[in-house]
Order: sequence, then C-alpha cells, then structure tokens
Amino acid sequence: MSTATALTEKPTRDYKAYQHPLWRRLLINREAAIIGLLILVVIVAMLTVPNFDSPLTMTFLIREIAPILLIALPMTLIIITEEIDLSVASILGLSSVVTGLGVQAGWSLPVAGLVAILVGVIAGVINGSLITFVGLPSLAVTIGTLALFRGIAVGLLGTTAISEFPEYWTDLARANIPGTPVPLIIVPFIVLAIVFAVLLHFTPFGRSLYTIGLNKEVAAFSGIDVRMTKFWLFVMSGTVSGFAGVYFTLLYNNARGDNAIGMELLIIASVLLGGVSIFGGRGALHGVIAGVFLIGTMSSALRLAGVTSDIINVITGTVLILSVVSASFLAWIRTNRIAAIGRKKGQAGSTGAPA
Repeated sequence: MSTATALTEKPTRDYKAYQHPLWRRLLINREAAIIGLLILVVIVAMLTVPNFDSPLTMTFLIREIAPILLIALPMTLIIITEEIDLSVASILGLSSVVTGLGVQAGWSLPVAGLVAILVGVIAGVINGSLITFVGLPSLAVTIGTLALFRGIAVGLLGTTAISEFPEYWTDLARANIPGTPVPLIIVPFIVLAIVFAVLLHFTPFGRSLYTIGLNKEVAAFSGIDVRMTKFWLFVMSGTVSGFAGVYFTLLYNNARGDNAIGMELLIIASVLLGGVSIFGGRGALHGVIAGVFLIGTMSSALRLAGVTSDIINVITGTVLILSVVSASFLAWIRTNRIAAIGRKKGQAGSTGAPA
C-alpha cells in the first residue's frame, strides 16, 4: 500500500464510536440531575419535617399531584415540538362542570364522565385546528381558549357548586391500592405513562416530534406531516385534561367553574423543570415525572413545616427560573467549548500539525 493511499483512506467507525460511554449518557444529564435532586429533597424532608415520612403524607401527595402528572404527559410532547397549551386547566374546569351538571340532570356517573371527556376532546380539536390549520401561534390561541373555556364553565354553573355525587365513585377516586398507601389513580397514570413513553421514545412518531422541535422546515421536507402531528397532540392534551377533570371532581366531591385555576402554570413548570426545553427538540418523560414529584414534594414539605402558600409559590418560581437559566448556561458553555475545539483544530491544520 502506498503512502498516499494510506493517507486518503478513512478509518471505519460506527455510530457508537462517536458517543459518550453508556454510563455517562445515563447518569450525566439533566433528567438524572432532577431525579437526584428529588431523592435529596425527600431525604432532607424526612429528616427535618415532622410527619413527612408517614404513609398518609405520601397518599395525599400523590392524590394532589395526580392531575398534574396526567396532564404533564401530553404537555411534554407539545413543548418538545416548540408549542405550548395554556388552556389545560380551564379544560379540566369545564369537564368538571359538565360532570356535575350531568349527574345533576340524572345521568349515571360513567355517562357524565364520558361526556366530560368528550368535551375535552372537542376543546383539543378547537385548539389544534386554530394552531395547525389556521396557522395562529399556540401561545396566543391557548391564552384565548383559556379564558373562553373558563368563561363557559363559570357561565354554566355560576358561583354555585355541585357536591352531590355517587358515594361509590367518590370513594373509588380516593381509594388506595389494597394493602398500600398508594392511591389507586396511580394505576391509570402508569398505563398512560407507558403509552406516552413508548410513543415518544420508541416510535417514528416520537422521533418526528424531536425533529419538528429542532426545525419544522427540515421536518416538513423529510416527509413529516407537521400540521397533523401537532393537531393530534392538542387533541391528546384535551382528552387527558378532560379525564383529569372527572377525577378532580370526584376526588374533592366538588364541581365548580373555577376548579384547578392556575394549575397550568404548575404543569408547565414541572415539564420545564424535568428537562424539556422550552425551545423544543429536547426532553424525556422520566425527567418530567421526576419534576412533578419534585415540585409536589417541596410544596408538601413546606406546608407541613408551616410555610405559607405565597412563600411556596415564590420558592417554586425561583427553582423554575434557576432550572431554565442553568440549562441555557450549560448549553452556552457546551457551544463555546465545541467552537473552541474547532478553532484549535483549524489552527493545527493550518500549521501542518496533526489535528
């Protein structure tokens, strides 16, 4: 073999050769950091906050964050595509009112619940149609539908509340898995979490969401139907929000037009804290679930410690801001490091030295 041939031949390397070791990819990332922080917060709370380690605390914690856990699943997929849905809490409130009115009209609870979920589907179709087919920005659309759906809910029920629901169903919403302090609602959540995790991380549809979030023009030229993909994401969001509204109503035995007001901020905060980029193209469901539990654990521990709700909101907002700023700062460091390495290689190449 001649010297020229040896110099021009490229060594064969596979895809894995360009990656970090598996342990590093699994342990040194944002999602692993959130899980580690969650474990740390739980340990500190158990050691310092009275009664935090009691089974009853875990029961109430999971019941409280269950609607957030449910809605955070489709919200993760939406934000990965660089969109947002601010109307989820108002859809929850509207489905709660529909459930209450249906039971009040003499419907059975399953029928009223199915109608309420259907209302959530319709709300998702409205959001998805305005965003994908009309071409309006999701932020503006969902701010408008937030007010619209909340206004309809309050208009249907006024300032009154419906609190007469079949005892069987309210007891079921508050029931635990037999022999454990874990609420039964965790079962449908686990089922939905598996479905969304498989959809996001192990299917071409999920990979297309990341592509859309990184560059929707590239996604379109790659053959991805960007409009229909986003449309179905908003339908999923409305459907799950409707189901969460039925559960919320039965859990608190209360249907009101202002149920879950402000919850959309907690949902979005949890998703962003869990490692999903607000600019799209990045995120994982296990990080989001850890983010929801982190915010819920912090709130529960602070309440048990006697901290007021205003201070809890300040702390939650501070944690969210720090998480977003830290992610942007680390990305800036990584970009500058890669640029510096590229400049060094270019300088080495220009002097004839091996890069």
